[in-house]
Amino acid sequence: MKDKRILVIGSGFGGLGAAIRLAAKGYEVEIFEKRDKPGGRGYQYEVNGFKFDGGPTVITAPYMFDELFDGTGKKREDYFELVPLDPFYRIFDHQGKYFDYYHQLDDFLKEIERINPRDVNGYRKFDRHTRAIFEKFHPFTDLPFNHLKEMIKIMPDVMRLQAFTGAYLFAARYIRDPFLRQVFSFHPLLIGGNPFDTPAIFTLIVQFEREWGVHYASGGTGAVVRGLEKLFYELGGKIHYETEVDQILIKDKRAIGVSLKDGSQHFSDRVICNGDVAFAYRNLIPESQRKKFTNKFIDRMRYSMSLFVWYFGTKKRYLDSPLRHHNIILNKNYRKLLSDIFNRHILGDDFSLYLHMPSITDPKIAPEGCESFYVLSPVPTLDSGTDWEEVEPVYKDHIAEFLEQNYLPGLRDNLIAEHAITPLHFQNTLNSYRGAAFSVKPSLMQSAWFRPHNRSDEFDNLYFVGAGTHPGAGVPAVLSSGKIAAEDILAIDSNNNGSSTFVMPTTTTFSKE
Repeated sequence: MKDKRILVIGSGFGGLGAAIRLAAKGYEVEIFEKRDKPGGRGYQYEVNGFKFDGGPTVITAPYMFDELFDGTGKKREDYFELVPLDPFYRIFDHQGKYFDYYHQLDDFLKEIERINPRDVNGYRKFDRHTRAIFEKFHPFTDLPFNHLKEMIKIMPDVMRLQAFTGAYLFAARYIRDPFLRQVFSFHPLLIGGNPFDTPAIFTLIVQFEREWGVHYASGGTGAVVRGLEKLFYELGGKIHYETEVDQILIKDKRAIGVSLKDGSQHFSDRVICNGDVAFAYRNLIPESQRKKFTNKFIDRMRYSMSLFVWYFGTKKRYLDSPLRHHNIILNKNYRKLLSDIFNRHILGDDFSLYLHMPSITDPKIAPEGCESFYVLSPVPTLDSGTDWEEVEPVYKDHIAEFLEQNYLPGLRDNLIAEHAITPLHFQNTLNSYRGAAFSVKPSLMQSAWFRPHNRSDEFDNLYFVGAGTHPGAGVPAVLSSGKIAAEDILAIDSNNNGSSTFVMPTTTTFSKE
């Protein structure tokens, strides 16, 4: 297949995954990456001896990485180590009460009983319902939705399982305790959705975790990225760093290559775009050549929230704190906060936080005797009009004061490393339209066939992988998007008839660990 040349824009998980699969089949694959090293949202920063993962920190479905490496004749564990975490998360309410989100069901039920014994039976029903959703819809996460008929086939099960119901309301049907309702419905936030309107079909994430656990990559998520980069090089792939694509070249409605910022042009049989799908259509292809994805169409799509992320390291350790590896801190006015972010597009005075403390599991990610953190706060996209250059230091100090008073005493006196990103980073560095951290918002009418397709339905030989396309955001979904694109290319070239075949999956039953 060395006569088949593939150009990939971006080196996130989707781009690397697709590139590895195709390189393993003999294709000549080159990646063009805007930044100085790979990862996309999985970029790893190094500040004063600390390693800070730029984005994803929760690794689920390790079988997907194993499958990727197995397809090349390699073993994933020779490239990076995954460490199972238990509990997955410690979730705090606004008063500091916490729930440990354990892997094993018995441990999980004991936690529910500790908070509210009346909800134990309700959770069992909730678990069975989410399991049914997982078993029905999980097989579709690795399959393309290029035709409406494929969406129509799954809609009866969406209705039967009430998978269209908002995640919070879905949990509330089974759970009485207000705090536990939040605990069992927060997962949409991990993929850029509002728990109060993201459909319950996305509760399959809950069962992804229950089935395969939550893991940490030794050395941080950056170690995963480096492992994928190494594998791609071993397969003969090429990566051009600090090389930004300026345009996807289109001729006769076919993608034929890319033009770079330096003016050079590179031609190929196919182009795979791992950049933000809305940004790519809007900025890399002239509107005069687009019929469906016009600027107006792109503007009408609904987008995820953005993020403020503060990475920091301290010269002391906080092993006596109530914190665990992954911590979620919910505020008192949770519903209002999310409405402000997603519906009103305003930056309020309050926040809910995700606090990552990886050095509690992996001390080597920080200098000896030090602690490594990152704290993430969901915020509105740039539609809010917030002047982040002015607001950033004030917002960061507000969060630092809260953490110092409640979880990390003496925090500001012990800081020795810092870095922060705002919605401007997502727009200007990661090329995310409107600064949306997770691209297109997950919703029923922006899922599967309704979501931007992995194979462009406007231009032959153009593919999209990443958070903004099917199946969505989150590391497993983004890896699936790379698999879908690569397998579609392989199927077309194998059939040599210009079309690939969609096979309707049957319901799959998974055994508990």
